[in-house]
Amino acid sequence: MGKYSKIVSLSPAVTEILYMIGESDNIVGTSAFCVHPEDARNKRKVGSYGTVSMDLLSQIDPDVIFIISGYPHALYEKLSQSYNVVEFELPSTVAGIADLVMRVGFEVDSIKEARDLYHRLLRSIPVPVEGDMTSYIELDLGGPVSFGAYSYITDALTFMGMPSIYADQRKEWLEPDFNFVRKADPDVIIFEPKMFRSLSVEGIMKERGWTEMKAYRNGNVYVTPSKYDFFAHHGPSFITDVLPWINKIKENFVKNKK
Repeated sequence: MGKYSKIVSLSPAVTEILYMIGESDNIVGTSAFCVHPEDARNKRKVGSYGTVSMDLLSQIDPDVIFIISGYPHALYEKLSQSYNVVEFELPSTVAGIADLVMRVGFEVDSIKEARDLYHRLLRSIPVPVEGDMTSYIELDLGGPVSFGAYSYITDALTFMGMPSIYADQRKEWLEPDFNFVRKADPDVIIFEPKMFRSLSVEGIMKERGWTEMKAYRNGNVYVTPSKYDFFAHHGPSFITDVLPWINKIKENFVKNKK
């Protein structure tokens, strides 16, 4: 048995890590956004990203509650008054995503399993396809959001050789300026809709007056391939699924450019 027998994880990334290092049987509650791996969807839901049912927590009486820093910090402060709460730092780089595996492993005393997973993730990082290009990424997080220098998303795009037009902005996230995006005219545009929502690329591009942008004219506007969080999820599958997907986009771009 691990260090904790009754874990509540309100972080989808931490939940995925717990599963991958053999701690799934000790999870007694998760957030509604904990969907990786598939079995995590069957765990008892006690809240969402920044809210929680205090009644359900009282029934469960967890040994520990795991939460991620950033937006949910106010929830961390509230829950810390009554429970043992561990707040993990939100990664700002791809390396930070891998390091989160070790930090979770240290906390639950599954160090060997965490290190094995950490090394597997490092070995799985793809070699970026050669070529220079720029990108714009937009996630629907209750409204359009893009990302600046302090985000792991920006780091991933830069590492894979398709830096964001907002890469130099000293922010984690920002509300995009549509006129700035149009003038920057990136080579590739990526949209991620909210979970379980669809998105019309043509509708958005026409509505914003972006149909003359080269990404649209050259067929380089993409929608993320999952109905669940894709770029928004900073668990191990970001490294195993998202980075190869970025590389595929770049591969197509380079091939079509020749």
